[in-house]
Amino acid sequence: MRFSFWPQPTQSFETMNSLASHVEKTGWDGLWLADHFMPNDKDISSPWPEAWTTLSALAAVVPRLRMGTLVSGNTYRHPAVLAKMAATVDHISGGRLVLGLGSGWQENEHEKYGIPFYTVNSRLRRLEEACQVIRALYSEDSANFQGEFYQLQDAPLVPKPKQNTLPLMIGGGGEKVTMKIAAKYADEWNVWGTVETLISKMNILDRHCEDVSRDASEIQRSAVALMYLTDDDALAKKMNAANGAGGMATIAGNVTQVQDIAGAYKEAGVDELIVPDFTMGEDKLDILDRLINEVAPVAR
Repeated sequence: MRFSFWPQPTQSFETMNSLASHVEKTGWDGLWLADHFMPNDKDISSPWPEAWTTLSALAAVVPRLRMGTLVSGNTYRHPAVLAKMAATVDHISGGRLVLGLGSGWQENEHEKYGIPFYTVNSRLRRLEEACQVIRALYSEDSANFQGEFYQLQDAPLVPKPKQNTLPLMIGGGGEKVTMKIAAKYADEWNVWGTVETLISKMNILDRHCEDVSRDASEIQRSAVALMYLTDDDALAKKMNAANGAGGMATIAGNVTQVQDIAGAYKEAGVDELIVPDFTMGEDKLDILDRLINEVAPVAR
């Protein structure tokens, strides 16, 4: 199982660059950036660098890590434009990009920037068409597509991605539609969740794959969970009390306890565990180093 890092989006580029270089040198496997434009909060004044320009800069200076967006809202950009951007960053990175894509959910950034938010049903239908548009542009010399929302007419995409297949990750745990879209089009699938949540949803993904005659083993599965190492039992108990709240998984405890839970993710069939730094505070580098040196080896 791979271990990857997700830096808090409100940090400066200089800080993100320093963190990316640190996790690269210390043995982490991947780097993921949230593609939003502002906090999902009443206070939207925090700095928030744009994800794709940040990702392209990091791709040029961080030479080993897999990297991608977790995930890009399909409502933000026409999928043909996004496909072009991703292919370019794949070349900048030397073929290490994963294109993370979701239907879009954060309403305030749409409202503030005048981006149409659409209904849930419309956003999901647009997401499915976007997957088809991206696949067509990557696989055809001159792509044509006539959908309900998107059209291509003899559309080139040159150069094609550096990778023979630029992985498409679908993010989201919607069991009826989002995960069916993942079953049809995704190379990877991601969701926040506890081990129990992942087991349940992966079973549903497998059933969707069966329904669309897709080999479920073709889709890699990744999970996001907050992780915190502490020998303070009271603090660990307090943090773990929030486990699963708002769909966010939390893993807190001493090394042995966190090793056991990380091992359970691997045993459940998770291919990649993505760890945000949101709760790490001033001890961030120490916690990151301990996670990769003491926890990761038992779950890889």
